[in-house]
Amino acid sequence: MLLTALLLLMLLIALSLPIAAALGVLGIVLDRLYGFLPLYQAAGEIAWSNSSGFLLMAIPLFVLLGEIMLRSGIADAMYDALAKWLGWLPGGVMHANIGACSLFAATSGSSVATAATIGTVALPQIKRHGYGPRLFLGTLAAGGTLGILIPPSVNMIIYGILTNSSVPKLYLAGIFPGLILAGLFMAVIIAIAILRPETAGRRVRYSWSERLSATAGVVPPILIFVLVIGSIYGGVATPTEAAALGVIGALGIAASRRRLAWRMLTEAVESTVITTSMIMLIIVAAYFLNMILAGIGLTARLNEFVGALGLTQIQMLIVVVVFYIILGCFMETLSMMITTIPIIAPLMFSLGIDPIWYGVLMMILIETALITPPIGLNLYIVQGVRGGGPMQDVMLGALPFVAAMAVMILLLALFPGLATWLPETVIQ
Repeated sequence: MLLTALLLLMLLIALSLPIAAALGVLGIVLDRLYGFLPLYQAAGEIAWSNSSGFLLMAIPLFVLLGEIMLRSGIADAMYDALAKWLGWLPGGVMHANIGACSLFAATSGSSVATAATIGTVALPQIKRHGYGPRLFLGTLAAGGTLGILIPPSVNMIIYGILTNSSVPKLYLAGIFPGLILAGLFMAVIIAIAILRPETAGRRVRYSWSERLSATAGVVPPILIFVLVIGSIYGGVATPTEAAALGVIGALGIAASRRRLAWRMLTEAVESTVITTSMIMLIIVAAYFLNMILAGIGLTARLNEFVGALGLTQIQMLIVVVVFYIILGCFMETLSMMITTIPIIAPLMFSLGIDPIWYGVLMMILIETALITPPIGLNLYIVQGVRGGGPMQDVMLGALPFVAAMAVMILLLALFPGLATWLPETVIQ
């Protein structure tokens, strides 16, 4: 039964069927093959009950927040400021790629939007300062993944819904690992720049007056981050209400920059509708598939099988990490997350693993999937923004950062307090 499900899923993905349609078709086929009742007739109830929650409203609001920030012109000023402050390091403005991605991730909550936005601003630097294209492109693909881990994060909201975990705790748990991972990315750049100076480009020196005058460029994303996260932990707003406050703040920033126009708003809303529709279709299809899997007894059989193996907590963690790394090479991240978490997460929790800590681990594994070929979405986003050249440049350039993510997973396993200390301290 499990083998049949996996083979059918791989076949549907290989046929380039949209992932939501593939999950729905898989559910119907499994129901007809192994079900005793026509469970597919409950699809309407599944769609309504799992798409009408108040917390889900945060998803389109955070997407809209990112779209407004994208179109308000803050990326150029932010990147310029970070390039002037970080350009003296070995690797030059490639550190600005990571820094800008980290800051933009703290407002958009989307890896795709982060990689596309910062990539558009940063790519001219390759020719301007003679950077090795592979490493430079790799920094953009890897830096974009920080949108999943650094709050606010759409994926953390979905994880919270799927596992009934606290989203505010998840947001706090992602701060330290997100900053550490950004630091590891920068360490990778420094190491490669020292070992292979031809990739490091020409370093540009700036005066202190130039740096200070450019600092205003980082203020808007910091203000949005403080508004959204501060309102949650100040007890003023729920995550959904905080997202709405973020949208209001982004509109204010756009107005202050004279970018608030009907055309900009129309484009932002249209893009938000497209992105949110894609996310919600996948969520509904995955919930439907999970209901079918439970109805035909596959979930229970899998739980019994894993329980009979008698794996320890560490052994199970290793299995899960390897499983997600392999699966991430062939499956889109959002659908991978929604289809597997309801099955695997309860197994992990039964072994005594903290749901908040596991949520951070999941975000890092999903980040890894975003830059592992052949399905790594951020690789294609950066290549698309680049507009030409061999795809292998982006893939090879991202590999050192996959290694940095492996180090982050190891650090998280050895020092779980990196994820759990802040939420346990702030939220009693």
